[in-house]
Parts: sequence; structure tokens; C-alpha cells
Amino acid sequence: MASTEGKTLARVAAHREIRRRIITLQLPPGHPLSENELARELEVSRTPVREGLLLLVEEDLVRVFPKLGSFVARVDPQRIADAQFVREAVEVASLTDAVEHRTDEDVEALRDLLRQQREAAEDVDRFFELDEAFHQRLLAAGGHANSWRTVEQAKAHLDRARRLGLRTVSPVSSLIDQHAEIVGGVESRDLDAAASALRGHLRAVFEDVERIRSESPELFVGSADERPVRRSITVLQ
Repeated sequence: MASTEGKTLARVAAHREIRRRIITLQLPPGHPLSENELARELEVSRTPVREGLLLLVEEDLVRVFPKLGSFVARVDPQRIADAQFVREAVEVASLTDAVEHRTDEDVEALRDLLRQQREAAEDVDRFFELDEAFHQRLLAAGGHANSWRTVEQAKAHLDRARRLGLRTVSPVSSLIDQHAEIVGGVESRDLDAAASALRGHLRAVFEDVERIRSESPELFVGSADERPVRRSITVLQ
């Protein structure tokens, strides 16, 4: 029993860590995946790594090519659009309650996150964490904190596009300004202003995707060289 539980925990941990590396672009689109290397890095056997990769295949975050092996899936614009649709539906719906029922504590918490974001503007990874915290706190202000799990599960593909945008085309300062507009609408109980600012903020990812796609088409599904080539790497001792 203990052995079975240990195997399950190892599979869950392997899946979670590989997924994290893919979403944070530590493992970029098109990157080859070696079960042996991942098992060594994660300090587990190959079995939980293999099982974790199969779960990621189901999420379309990993692709398996016969005779070539496993690779990080390229970014799929359709999956981004689907995830953004879910996210916008949930967050804008919650905003109605946030505007009506928000407290001074909610507004202060959101403004504190804005201050932290400005301080972390040069650190992309830290800003991304604070951006997540901002949207989670916005849901909480509407009494829908538990809905964050639904949003989070839906947006793995969206998060990769967002991170690519942060690193290449979207100035962090403009995103913070958009956050400030949302908070302003919530604080003044102006639902139209808050909702308009939130929709514009969430939909900005589509412009980022088009710009990145024009510059780096190899990162996206449908590129001419979508079928990867696994190259041998010589490791010098």
C-alpha cells in the first residue's frame, strides 16, 4: 500500500514539475524531452516521468513523434483563445459582485499588489507571480476565490503565451497601468469602467501572440518545421 502511494506521489510530483517548467518556458516550445535526463534531474525513476509525460500529452503540452521521441508542444493559438474565453467569462462575471460588494480591505489589498508589481517591474518571473495574485485577489473581492482553480486549470497554454509576451513585446508598465484602471473602477463602483478595463487587459494577449508569431513562427503550431529533429548532443567531460 505504502509502495503504491509512493509511486502515485512520485508521478504527481513529476507531472507537476515538468508542467511547471513548460509553462514557465524553462522548457520552451519544441524542446526535446528525455526521460533519462528528467528522471536524473528530478531524482526519480523513469516510470513516474513517463507517466507524467503521458498526462502532459493529454493536456496537449507534450507531443510524441514516432521514432523521434517526446517534445514540448508548440503554442496553439486556438488553445489560447479557448483558455482566454474561459478566463474572461469567469473574471468579468465575478467583477459584477466585486464592484457591488467590495470592501476597503479589498481595495487596499489590490493597491498593495499594484505597489509590489511596480517594485518588481524588472523581474519578469516575480511580476508574473504578482499578476496571478492580483487576478486571484480580484476574484476574492467578488466572493469567488474558489473559481481561481477553474481559471488556473484552463490557462496553461495561455500562460505560455503571456510569458512569451512579457519577455518580448508587452511592457510590464502598461500591464500595471491596466491593473490600476481595473482597481479604479472597482473602488469607485463603476462596473462599466472596471469591466471594460478588464476585458481590454485580458484580450491584449492576442496582439502579443500575433507579434511573436510573426517574429518566431517556429514556436507555434502550424509552422513549416513543426516536425522536430532530435539532434545528438555531445557532452564533454
